[in-house]
Formats: sequence, C-alpha cells, structure tokens
Amino acid sequence: MAGPTSWTSPTSCADVFVAAFEPSANHGVGIAFTDRLGGMSQGSYGPLNLGRTDHDDPSAVAANFTLVRAELGVSRIATLHQVHSADVVVIDDTTFPADRPGGELGGSAPGGLSLPVADAMVTTLPGVALCIRAADCVPVLLADPQARVVGAAHAGRVGLVSGVLAATVSAMRDLGAVEITAWIGPHVCGRCYEVPADMAEAVVAAVPETASTTRQGTPALDLGAGCEAQLERLGVPATHHGGCTLEDELLHSHRRDGAAAGRLGALVWLAPAD
Repeated sequence: MAGPTSWTSPTSCADVFVAAFEPSANHGVGIAFTDRLGGMSQGSYGPLNLGRTDHDDPSAVAANFTLVRAELGVSRIATLHQVHSADVVVIDDTTFPADRPGGELGGSAPGGLSLPVADAMVTTLPGVALCIRAADCVPVLLADPQARVVGAAHAGRVGLVSGVLAATVSAMRDLGAVEITAWIGPHVCGRCYEVPADMAEAVVAAVPETASTTRQGTPALDLGAGCEAQLERLGVPATHHGGCTLEDELLHSHRRDGAAAGRLGALVWLAPAD
C-alpha cells in the first residue's frame, strides 16, 4: 500500500489530520486520522471535536463533521454508539439509507436518529466514510482495495479482549475481502496506559503482546501492540500512524483531559469506482 501523501484540501482549513492517505494514491481507499485542530468546538474539547455531543454544542460538532466531509470529499460519514463490545454492523443501503438525517450525530442531535450500537462496521458502499471515534482507545481501519471492502473498529481494552478485531475481519471476509491491510491510529501508548496490576494480568493473559510497564515501572498495557499482534494472527498486516494521545496535546485524550476530552475521528472510505 502507498504511504501517507500530502492532502490536497478543497477547503482553506489546515492541520485537520495527523495522518491521511488520498484514495488516488492508496488503491482507491481513503484513510484519515483527525487531530484537535481546525474545527468549531469551544473550550477544553479542542476545536475539532467529533464526539461528546452530550456535553459539547451539537451544532459545533455538526459543523466539524461538515468540515471533515469537505476535506475528504465524501458524501456521508457513518458513526456508531460505541460501547466497548465486539459487535459489528454492516453499513449498507438498509442500515444507512442515503436520506438518513443525523448519520454522524445520532439521537443526541436535534432530528438525529439513533446510531447503531456497536464498536465496528464494514461496508462496500463507495463515498461513505466509516468513522470510529476515540480519545485513548485504539482506532483500527481496514481495507481490501481489490475486493472493495473496508472496515473500522474501536479497539479499547475491553473490545480487544472480547475479539472486536477478529469479528471485524470476519465480517469483511463475509463481504468478499481476501487481502486485508490495517492502519492503527493514535492511541495511548504502552508507557502511558497505567492500569492496576490485576487488570494488567487479566488482559495479558488474553493478549500477551499487551504486556508493558510505565516509565516508572508500574503495570501498564500496550493496546497498540496487542492490536497489531491479533491482526497478524488473522493474516492482516498493520502499520501504526499518529502518536500517543496522552503525550501529544494536538490529540484528544480522556486520560489527560477527563470528562472534558473531545474525540478524534479515524475514517476509511472507498472512492467511487472508475
């Protein structure tokens, strides 16, 4: 797969993405991870907040999604009500009809419909970006450009152990995917994700590659390493993009900002076929 390219933006907004792949340079698959900059939200959420409509102004979050749609050149963005599960939704004309309002904001926004309750989604629809929202958990984007199938997963500690990545890969293969590639987005790193010793032991027992310690020598988890290892066992090569959300103040972090943290977006989409 091609590496990151400089994004040719149709708007004047800068610094929206911490990493991005244009579809034309990436076999027809677009990939983007947003940061905190360039949006309309106010205060501690950071200007480009793509979540927390229960606290942030929904109109500001809606404006942020409008900006991201314009930057990426996609017609629609699908999101989920994420609950740290291993459930996967297929985004198609039935689950995400073209005339559906509030596809990004759901029931928390005026006029929005309820979002699917799940932590991963897959699609073959062109021009529809799948958007996982995160603020320390691991967003994972997946694609088989030849089969024209893409997927996105929210792999927090609970979801990783529960098998959300295996479920996403399985759902993509059910749609015809064969050669899948993954991109692991910004997340809290293994040196910063301190957890109680008993929690670390339980997660490491399930996913050994998550074993880590903080710089102070206390128990920690490396969820990114765990995601990469699980994907490798599934036959899916993965690359990492973006830094540690806790360390990089240009990224949203719940561990750093608490309830005032916004949410970054990890987006994957298929360009229309030629």
